Amino acid sequence: MSTVKKILNVQSSARKEGSFTRELSQKVIDRFGGAHVVERDVSAGLPLVDEMWMGAAHTPADARSDEQKTALALSDELINELRAADVIVVGAPFYNFSMPASLKTWIDQVARAGETFSYTEDGPKGLLEGKKAIIVAASGGVPVGSPIDFNVPYLKQVLAFIGITEVEVVAAVGVAMKPEEARSEAEAAIAALSLAA
Repeated sequence: MSTVKKILNVQSSARKEGSFTRELSQKVIDRFGGAHVVERDVSAGLPLVDEMWMGAAHTPADARSDEQKTALALSDELINELRAADVIVVGAPFYNFSMPASLKTWIDQVARAGETFSYTEDGPKGLLEGKKAIIVAASGGVPVGSPIDFNVPYLKQVLAFIGITEVEVVAAVGVAMKPEEARSEAEAAIAALSLAA
């Protein structure tokens, strides 16, 4: 029986129907039983980090103008979703050897100094420790973990940077060439997942 109470489900595939990452992410979530799930679909795009955002993020919270607070409102919301979750499921399809731009924008919104990581004398330190992430990746043919995979290694690096070092990967590789075999291999990985947070 899983002890996980809250799951954040971050999905980025442009496809609502027929998406391997959406389908497999749901199967991952189903393994955790009755956990509360917060859905965050970023596929339609998020605001890009701009000059106002950067200025606001580098201004102490008690000194921010109303305009700066507004600029960071979505980032605050996304970070709070991460903080509240025991497990983060990230649907990460391969688009041209990397991730969808929408998922990269989500990363830019949540990787914030003083909120999800801090600078110390020993270098950056992640602040979201004690959580688990499961990356659900699907590629047309790019082998996960290969030299041309600029998706999964980057996601693992970013997650570790903000303190989430317990990361498992469910990969459906070759969905354009051998979809059923890719699905079967991914489902076997889901069956083998640890359910502890």
